[in-house]
Amino acid sequence: MLATKQNNLNIGLYSSMISPMKKHDSVPLVPEWVKDAVFYQIFPDRFAKSSRIAKPNNLQPWGAPPTANHYQGGDLLGIVEHLDYLTDLGVTALYLNPIFRSASNHRYHTHDFERVDPLLGGDEALRELVEALHERGLRIILDGVFNHASRGFFQFNDVLENGSASPWVDWFNIKDWPLAPYDINKPANYDSWWGIRALPKLNTDNPQVKEYIFRIAEYWIREFDIDGWRLDVPEEIKTEGFWEEFRQRVKGVKSDAYLLGEIWHEAPTWLAGDRFDALMNYPLTEALIAFCAGDRVSPSKVKGRSYFPCPAIDAQTFGRRLSHLHSIYDWETTQVQYNLLDSHDTPRLLSLVQGDKATLRLSTLLQMTLPGAPAIYYGDEIGLHGTDKYNEPHNDADARWAFPWHDKSIWELSLLSYFKQLITMRIERPVLRRGRFEQLYAAGHCYAFARVDDTNALIVIVNVSELDQRLSLPLNTVSINGASLSSIFGVSGKYEVRGGRVLMTIPAREGLVLEVN
Repeated sequence: MLATKQNNLNIGLYSSMISPMKKHDSVPLVPEWVKDAVFYQIFPDRFAKSSRIAKPNNLQPWGAPPTANHYQGGDLLGIVEHLDYLTDLGVTALYLNPIFRSASNHRYHTHDFERVDPLLGGDEALRELVEALHERGLRIILDGVFNHASRGFFQFNDVLENGSASPWVDWFNIKDWPLAPYDINKPANYDSWWGIRALPKLNTDNPQVKEYIFRIAEYWIREFDIDGWRLDVPEEIKTEGFWEEFRQRVKGVKSDAYLLGEIWHEAPTWLAGDRFDALMNYPLTEALIAFCAGDRVSPSKVKGRSYFPCPAIDAQTFGRRLSHLHSIYDWETTQVQYNLLDSHDTPRLLSLVQGDKATLRLSTLLQMTLPGAPAIYYGDEIGLHGTDKYNEPHNDADARWAFPWHDKSIWELSLLSYFKQLITMRIERPVLRRGRFEQLYAAGHCYAFARVDDTNALIVIVNVSELDQRLSLPLNTVSINGASLSSIFGVSGKYEVRGGRVLMTIPAREGLVLEVN
């Protein structure tokens, strides 16, 4: 089997305009399809399971409170069997958490980079999933965990068995002998991610390790036609030129492959065109939640996390943060940033904001209308959340509940309809995907902006306060006197522009999208 594998692999009030202008010496080349994408993140063990894949007996019941170690048996064919649901929702691309062989339900402890985990259906299930997605015009990116492996990774296991005589000893950073992969009372004697013995760090300074990783990245694109990689903890790899070469190798196989880096902070040097196309845009996540949620965020839920969606911020602060984010990245890059509200690494948004659905609606409205590729974490669209213990510290398992196919009575159908309407609006109106951005109003609890292209203009307004707000909205360059505005999302109504302004009342905790006629 190993030989076969090797053969397969071949080893305030103000207005600011953000336009498609050049900010660096050269404009980064980004995948055009991402500008039009609506992503949906799936944690494979918890989305759906298929009866076509045989499973071992000792699985946790579907929908049981998740734990760090139990499996519930979700698989890739389960995704295939629910593609009608996903296409009806309107998503156009999937991001899957790791799918390769691993002794963990999240599969960040990779045992074998060359095979899809048998619990997920193996390689053939991935091939069926990719083909089914592409037939529908959908894309898929996989999670690439290349900083570290696991204690069960073949090469590391050989080192554990043979010590300094192992031919793979320089694939890792060994400090001393003997190694102690399990006994916490002894020094581990090897480098691991954040000191976690289960995750031995790969020695990417070793040319053989680099080549192995590059070929893995090429293999899944070339042989299975995946559409890109989300790269786990890329800053942990310090080898000079590693990610530059990674990009060259991957883009050489598929020029429009999407390379998405898991970096939680602002990092413009990583998006200058020589490494990644985009980052997981957690700085935007912070701003969206802090503005839309206000003081509803449970501080205990974000303690120890790598993002800071509290304390609350007002509209002016939100506007400044948004303008700053737009200013530090090239416009091409901004259009493909991965804009998320939550993920497998954070509390679910509803859990974070103590069940306040208005926060989820308002932040999703902004997410779907701002520049960048919006990303839904599976189940948010039906109100899936963790426990109701809002003031307890967050644990990762609580964000990874099974999708409740088994109990549709708990689905928030009005929320699902809200998501569908927003996604449809985004898909049907190219100006929301590629139009330039103009901030119109930022004061108190109200924020407004326009998306504008040569033929269309849409205006988005949100009121995050508990009271209706009466606004005199300046329209600046997006319209002329005598134009009218019609509501296409939110409270219906028509408004007339006079003197470059429009008067309107925005209901409490609501948002509007207006079209300039």
